[in-house]
Amino acid sequence: MKGRVLVIAGSDSGGGAGIQADIKAVTALNGYAMTAITALTAQDTKGVHGVLPVPIDFLVQQISLVLADIGADAVKIGMLATSDIINAVADTLAEAAPGVAIVADPVMVAKGGHRLLDQSATGALIRRLVPLAAIVTPNVPEAEAMTGIDIRTVDDMRRAGHALLEYGAKAVLMKGGHMEGPVLTDLLVTRHGEQLFTGERVETRHTHGTGCTLSSAIATGLAQGMPVAEAVARARRYVDIAIRTAPGFGQGHGPLNHAHTVGDFA
Repeated sequence: MKGRVLVIAGSDSGGGAGIQADIKAVTALNGYAMTAITALTAQDTKGVHGVLPVPIDFLVQQISLVLADIGADAVKIGMLATSDIINAVADTLAEAAPGVAIVADPVMVAKGGHRLLDQSATGALIRRLVPLAAIVTPNVPEAEAMTGIDIRTVDDMRRAGHALLEYGAKAVLMKGGHMEGPVLTDLLVTRHGEQLFTGERVETRHTHGTGCTLSSAIATGLAQGMPVAEAVARARRYVDIAIRTAPGFGQGHGPLNHAHTVGDFA
């Protein structure tokens, strides 16, 4: 079942994260991917070596043209970098995509440690994007930065998730990949309840782009009409297999195997 997904994010020249990972994930799950690129990055598996922002008026033009002509059933938002970009994207989506499900992945720091969101832009992210989101998908450091809550346990995740609901999000997926232990726990918090997702942690360095991939997979599920919990469950299965079957490329944090499920989740 097709679903139209507009991805608003940065480009990764290494192909493991960002727009490149987003397109692969949406396509593997039988969705239709469209893009509005916020920045070009020069990066490999070892890190981000350069960032070239796209002019804001051109970014807005990409979004507006795609929505006016093709339309979207869901929008995934990744790297936005600055408060000016956040405000422009929020304004454009509020006008051009009312009622469309938005998945907000608060991309703040790349896997190699390069900061991808100005520290001054965190407030704009909370004020402008979180209230538009059908679901927000922060990892532990991102959730800590957005809420001021130190996260060490599932109860801490729960408190941070509810804090983000108070900011206006309809649902929050608290990702536990940065926490310790052999079991990886994610927590979905909504206004109607919560759901724990657990799985065996895979010990590997090939995890570049997991956050981008997961959020785009969730957006594809929402675009195809899935309830949020079902979209999250399928996306987690997809990412788990993609990590376990990673091709082993690169000398640093290698990419996932995005193509593994073609046909399996159609």
